[in-house]
Amino acid sequence: MTGNRIRFIAALLVLGMPLAASPATGTDACSQSASETLTSARREAQASYWLARAKCTNLPLAQQSACLEEAQDALQEALELCDDQYVERLDACNDLGGGIYNPTINPANFVAGVNHPFFPLQPGVTLVYEKQTSEGVERVEVSPTGATKLILGVACVEIHDVVTLDGVHVEDTLDWFAQDVLGNVWYMGELAMNFEDGQLSDLDGSWRAGVDGAKPGIVMKAVPRVGDVYRQEFLIAEAEDIAEVASLNKRVVVPYGTFSRCLQTEDFTPIEPGIEEKKYYAAGVGLVLSVNVQSGARTELVDILP
Repeated sequence: MTGNRIRFIAALLVLGMPLAASPATGTDACSQSASETLTSARREAQASYWLARAKCTNLPLAQQSACLEEAQDALQEALELCDDQYVERLDACNDLGGGIYNPTINPANFVAGVNHPFFPLQPGVTLVYEKQTSEGVERVEVSPTGATKLILGVACVEIHDVVTLDGVHVEDTLDWFAQDVLGNVWYMGELAMNFEDGQLSDLDGSWRAGVDGAKPGIVMKAVPRVGDVYRQEFLIAEAEDIAEVASLNKRVVVPYGTFSRCLQTEDFTPIEPGIEEKKYYAAGVGLVLSVNVQSGARTELVDILP
């Protein structure tokens, strides 16, 4: 055994890492993935803690105690979040069935464009939403670009989302969708550009099916049924949105108008435990209202621009 091999094994033992991993079976893959993600998240939290301590060490003595206390508090908060996310992932496994998530994408089974009644992506049409926040008015404009992007061999419709807060850029996103021959609308990826003080800060939330383990999800089923639960996107620890169909007959009133027989979903992500959104879709229009269950904040359709 080489010296490098010995050092590698020793490092694994010090970290408490297994020397060999057992493959997941068809029934326990989801819970095993949740457990492994928990381990990863805890170690990432601990790594951040030790890095913070290292930075504290280089501060003047009078500042080190406060710095170390802050690092300890941040570690505790991070570990609690890890545990909460783990519980949410296990709940999701129970709802979704617990097996391996690996949808098959055959380009021959997809059609051009997206015309689902509850999720129509019409070229030249911009949907405008607004939400009142404590920091001001958040405005969202959603419009097809007319371009397509090839993902997993499928020509996807490209959607441009622009989010501003009192006129200042907050987020600029490109989303990619495709519709299969059965009528299901698939979410194939997004490029999320997040801004702070008008400057690009990060690309958190970005993913593309087929890259780094990311897999597509269904954003709208061909024939939604109450009780349906499905992944809308899947990149572990980055994009894990899940939706459940709650109703097919909701009445919604927003500034743009009144809509009957709306489809309502309840959306959540294990990445943000305890946060849930109710979304309402009107036939021929698409999303007309999103409500944050915890805060009551409403993102409402205010205009449709030709």
